[in-house]
Amino acid sequence: MFHSRSAYLSGLLTVLDLAVGAFVFVTILNVYQLTHPEMRFEYVGHLGVGAMLLTAYAIAQRVVKRQNIALRVSTKSQVWQTGVEITIAMTVTFTAIFLLKLDFVSRIVMVSFAITFFVLVVAIRRFLAWWYFKSGRSKEDTSVNVLIIGSGRRARYLAAVLGKWSDWGVNVIGFLDPLGVSAGRRKDDRILGHVNQITEILRQNVVEDVIIALPRSLLGDLQGIIDACQEEGVRCCFMADVYDFEAASTHLAVVDGIPLITFEPIMRHEFGQLVKRMLDLFLVVLASPVLLPLCLVVAALIKLDSPGPVLFTQERVGQFKRRFKMYKFRSMVQDAEARLREIEHLNEAEGPNFKIKEDPRITRVGKWLRRTSIDELPQLINVLRGEMSLVGPRPMSIRDVGLFDKGIQRKRFSVRPGLTGLWQVSGRSDLSFDKWLSLDLEYIDRWSLGLDLKILMKTIPAVLTGNGAV
Repeated sequence: MFHSRSAYLSGLLTVLDLAVGAFVFVTILNVYQLTHPEMRFEYVGHLGVGAMLLTAYAIAQRVVKRQNIALRVSTKSQVWQTGVEITIAMTVTFTAIFLLKLDFVSRIVMVSFAITFFVLVVAIRRFLAWWYFKSGRSKEDTSVNVLIIGSGRRARYLAAVLGKWSDWGVNVIGFLDPLGVSAGRRKDDRILGHVNQITEILRQNVVEDVIIALPRSLLGDLQGIIDACQEEGVRCCFMADVYDFEAASTHLAVVDGIPLITFEPIMRHEFGQLVKRMLDLFLVVLASPVLLPLCLVVAALIKLDSPGPVLFTQERVGQFKRRFKMYKFRSMVQDAEARLREIEHLNEAEGPNFKIKEDPRITRVGKWLRRTSIDELPQLINVLRGEMSLVGPRPMSIRDVGLFDKGIQRKRFSVRPGLTGLWQVSGRSDLSFDKWLSLDLEYIDRWSLGLDLKILMKTIPAVLTGNGAV
């Protein structure tokens, strides 16, 4: 949201929704009780369920995080967004009713509430949108009035897109020219004067926000602009894209009064990452009763097949380049690492990674373990320890990382490495290194819980068929 008033309006709308919801639920309860006097009715119990339902609705609004503005959307979008939020709330509530075995809850009451509440929320939102934006009130009264410092390409682009990011609308009252050469150059630009005249212009106009949209070469002295805004009580914003790069997200933190602008290279969904971690732990624990006996059998086969330890450990590079010991079932002879230099010239893979199909170091049991990917199962220990996830880029060895020749290749270290990923379901070892890397970067840029679940489901047939396994 561009303006703090948008967050304020969003909070007011949530409170209004909950008040309407409480009124509708209590009204439906009373009507149902009056029309069914012969039935035993748990009135207080239904009030508790109603409170649960409205809490779920408030949480659903935060989880959904509407991409469109609360009031400045079409009726179709409003219907869809409200429907999704109420559906989530009803699903959560009915699940709780089922798990808690609340047999007294009336389905008629619940369904009647959902329908009535949905209609009222949409109708109220449509009325408020009309009241604020189409009831004859002037644009200056209903919009956020903005003065832009700058008159070039960036300033004009900012003016064009601002209106999409405010519930209240944005009225750009004009631009201030930092060089004194833009006045009259474009008919559609309203150049109010030179930057040195900012104090006078702020006093003569209704201005809520001043946005500095100057190029790097003109950022030498901003103190006068900031001082003028402070004196007039006007909020001052800074257009921070002064360097040519795209950030996945940007946020501001204040440390002991020092403002720090953070540019995130990837989109970090805090709630989604928490759910991802919980899903990792849940699935590992759920699969443990089946996998533990299998691991014991595999350990015995490895011991019978060749001398050496059951597990192979290797230092790998994880999230933020932190090193960790990755575990695998040993599929090679005991001195495989020492013999690597002898066969390095046989490498069949492109790029830093090392792969050959007929590696003489692989044992008889090891060939089967690799073909079925069972050798990867001990990495579930790394998942439990938080060093890896079930889904993510493949963890790279220190040797391979040392051979990276492009900076972008290190973007893969911005997330936890995974037991499986897009590379696993797209060809595995048959992929070139460049394709492997591009799939890792695609996963990072496209990440969602849905994508993780999709990859996990596709991993099962990929492993069973053994396609691309070495």
